[in-house]
Amino acid sequence: MPGSLRVTQTRSTISHIARNRGTIRALGLTGIGSSAVLPDNPAIRGMVRQVRFLVSVEELPAAAATTGPGARGARGREEKTQG
Repeated sequence: MPGSLRVTQTRSTISHIARNRGTIRALGLTGIGSSAVLPDNPAIRGMVRQVRFLVSVEELPAAAATTGPGARGARGREEKTQG
């Protein structure tokens, strides 16, 4: 299984063209300092390359990447009990 990439937004999208703002949003980033763990594939790498001046990227091994954008933490997985 291929590894993953942790993409972190390091600069603001203010004063950048709409295409760059849309790419940042599509990567799951919401502001400076936000991170997303994404699969390492050519599509994601191409998106990161388009906004490389706004983000920092680190490669994660396949075993370390267990969550992705929208993944819930422990609270989100709790089952509701009736009673």
